Parts: sequence; structure tokens; C-alpha cells
Amino acid sequence: MAVGARSGHDEPDKRADGAFREDTTGGDVTGDEQAQPPGGGTPGDDGAADGSGKGPKKQRSFWKELPLLVGIALVLALLIKTFLVQAFSIPSESMMNTLQKGDRVLVDKLTPWFGSEPERGEVVVFHDPGGWLEGQEAPKPNVVQKFLSFIGLMPSAEEKDLIKRVIAVGGDTVSCKEGGKVVLNGVALDESAYLAPGAVPCQDSFGPIKVPKDRIWVMGDNRQNSLDSRFHQQLPGGGTVSNDEVVGRAVVIAWPVTRWATLPVPDVFDQPALNKALGAAPLGAAGLAGALPLVLWRRKKQAARHTAE
Repeated sequence: MAVGARSGHDEPDKRADGAFREDTTGGDVTGDEQAQPPGGGTPGDDGAADGSGKGPKKQRSFWKELPLLVGIALVLALLIKTFLVQAFSIPSESMMNTLQKGDRVLVDKLTPWFGSEPERGEVVVFHDPGGWLEGQEAPKPNVVQKFLSFIGLMPSAEEKDLIKRVIAVGGDTVSCKEGGKVVLNGVALDESAYLAPGAVPCQDSFGPIKVPKDRIWVMGDNRQNSLDSRFHQQLPGGGTVSNDEVVGRAVVIAWPVTRWATLPVPDVFDQPALNKALGAAPLGAAGLAGALPLVLWRRKKQAARHTAE
């Protein structure tokens, strides 16, 4: 029996794949036209679904994108090194046992951008104020090391940087007697928590020294092997370092992993007496200024009474 006769239509069309179907459209549609998807594309063409007639965008290969990724990584590393943190290598034994020769430390460079200044007890990296490293052999990194150091992927190759502990800041008075303790604002410091074993606070006497405003007095933790502020008092600044020369504060030992540790401020620098002593001089000056008019008034009154007599 013919299917067309039962349904009231002509013989069913034959599809492109050989299957038969009934024509329910009432139009003259061929099998190829019926199989074509909307939009005029060919079967299986995803780009034709939106009617644009364009195929999917070809994805770039990994090797073509690699230079772009490397460039972005280098820019980010440079920004981090410039504004956030930078790695520095410890070149000597002047900070033992806090820092060993060859340690890598990370230095906070962000907070100085917001007006933060060096504080007592911090371990800081600073540029050579002038003459501190004179006569010392400078490292000679190759071109690759210089480039990686410049973008922050290696510890700094800059030979003009030093690392010491801040002992006194602007306005402080610091001194030490041979073989004795460092005295800061009249308070003798117990530095046993960070000095190298067997090291004395100072082998030679110095001070008292009044640290100028916006400058710091620095000393190494290995006092017998540290050319710090004590040995540069003949230079401009009297052995002190300008705050502008400070790169940042060393906050953590990052390498080797067996020595990973933070570098907090020792408790000895948190004594309230240090700030009280610092504020005593301004307070005394204010009291003197306030008492002066009263003294003048009393003398004037006494003079007037003697005249009346």
C-alpha cells in the first residue's frame, strides 16, 4: 500500500541519508534544503547558529601566547620589586647570628611610600651614605644576574647597599662605654636577645651622640665584626644615615628554607622609658617658656614696691 495514498499526499520524499519522510509543509522542499540548518550554513557549522555565517574564532597556540605571558610576568615582577618587596642577599657576617652570610631576606618597600619611617630595633637595608663601603671588593654579577636582579627575580646585585639594625632615631641620644651597654635616652639596653654569642655591646666608647632629625644610628648585631655608625663618625652626618637612604625594612628570612623566620622588633625597644626620656627635653623647654612671664611679672612687682618705699 502506498503511504501517499493513505495520507492523501504524493509519494514521500527521500532524505539525503536515504530515509523517507512525509511532506507536511505543503511546499516543494528537497531533501538537501530540508537538512540545511537555519541561517544558511552547512550542517555541523556552529558559527552559522547566530546567522552571521562565520565560523568559530581559531584559538592561539600556546607558543604564540607564551611571549605575552612572559612579558606580563616580567612587568608584574618589576612592579612588585619597585613598590612592594625586594629580595636582598646578606654579603657579610656583620648581622650574625640574626642573619647569616648568604641568607636571602625580603625587604618591605611599601610602607615607606605611605610615610612610614625607620623605628628603633628594625633591621633595615639602606644605600651607602657615602664612604662606608670604600675599599671593599664589590660583587661582579653577569648580565643575566643584573637583569634578573633589576626586575626582582633575584636578590639585589647592587653593591652599594648595607643592612644593619636601627638603634636610635632622630632626637635620640645614644652612647656607650668601652665594654659596657649601649645607653639610649638614658636607658641601658639589654641586647642579649639578638647580639652574637660572646659579643659585647661595644668594644670602644662613643657618644653621647644626639641623632639629628630624619636620620638614624645603626649598628650590626655582630659588634666585633661590623663597620657601622660607630666607625664613620668622621664622615658627613657623623655616622648617622638619612631616612631617605633607607630602602626598607627586612621582614623575613626567605632563603634557605631551613632558616625561614620573621625579623620582629626586640622587646627591649618597646620600653616606655625610651620615649619618656626623649620627651623630657621638650617638656622642660615648654615649662621654662611658661614660667618666664611669671618671673618677669614678679620682678616688676618687686621693683615697683621698692620704688614706693
